[in-house]
Amino acid sequence: MAQVTLNTLRKVYPNGFEAVKPASFTIEKGEFVVLVGPSGCGKSTMLRMIAGLEDITQGDLQIGDRIVNDVDPADRDIAMVFQNYALYPHMTVRKNIGYGLKNRKIAKDVIDQKVTDAANLLNLNDYLDRKPSQLSGGQRQRVAMGRAIVRDPSLFLFDEPLSNLDAKLRNQMRIEIKALQRRLGVTSVYVTHDQVEAMTMADRIIVMNGGEIEQIGTPAQVYHSPASTFVASFMGAPPMNLLDALVAENAAMIGGQTIAQFAGHGPVTLGIRPEDILPDPNGDFEINVTLIEELGAHRILHATWAGQTIMVSVAKDVTAETGTMHVAIKSDALSFFDAQTGRRL
Repeated sequence: MAQVTLNTLRKVYPNGFEAVKPASFTIEKGEFVVLVGPSGCGKSTMLRMIAGLEDITQGDLQIGDRIVNDVDPADRDIAMVFQNYALYPHMTVRKNIGYGLKNRKIAKDVIDQKVTDAANLLNLNDYLDRKPSQLSGGQRQRVAMGRAIVRDPSLFLFDEPLSNLDAKLRNQMRIEIKALQRRLGVTSVYVTHDQVEAMTMADRIIVMNGGEIEQIGTPAQVYHSPASTFVASFMGAPPMNLLDALVAENAAMIGGQTIAQFAGHGPVTLGIRPEDILPDPNGDFEINVTLIEELGAHRILHATWAGQTIMVSVAKDVTAETGTMHVAIKSDALSFFDAQTGRRL
């Protein structure tokens, strides 16, 4: 296990494009950290700098007790699992898993034992003599993980490893990866654009946007206390409702109705998670439901409130139909953001 420290790490390409703005954070030993954000936000560039596949423009990267800015990828004691598996098609599973060890001149009996141990861990025993073309996508991903595991690295790096899998297999594999990381206790950095993967797998999430870090926190912190309107709208399915509100006389109002007490004056953006709007015949607020989305375990009500679009998440047994509905608001679950900057107030 290794602690990883980034000190004002920055990446600027020769054409002047700043892919990663100065970033500083520490990943603790054994921690599973997920970098999440939309395409082009800089998360993969950040991972590639940690891996040594991208030069660092500015700042220091420390893995364990070493500054590794100028250390070759092969000498950083890391193992990387790629999106496309990067398996050798002409080799068996056994040879694919042990190939890196063979290149390092490890004794054959040691390689055989490490491959066997990894196969046991990943349920690949029955596939060791098959070629990658004879495997499913999930099995190929396990082989790629096996190849990383046998190296006993101090740091695992995952670059969107599940994006090529179907939804059901993605769900299964993210549980397996998280359980495996827990058993091995290896410090891990995982890149994804899927906020569900981030929420379910991470010890801490780093949300990126436009090359900079928007927020670092536990899944609960990022979900319930987003640091900006970007985080609020990106994390969560469905995302947080963001509504234009007005603060006057220490009260936040929508459509002239007071929603909550709030110190300040002028326009703000009010954030409410869809599950924190509660259908209630005696509720103080009136919405107009325009569409009901059935999702099995729950329903999403698409509605308007004082001329603004909102979503409401309700349990499957809650009676709902289009038209007028009275609701109550969980006042202790509200988030307030600066209307200009989008930052949390």
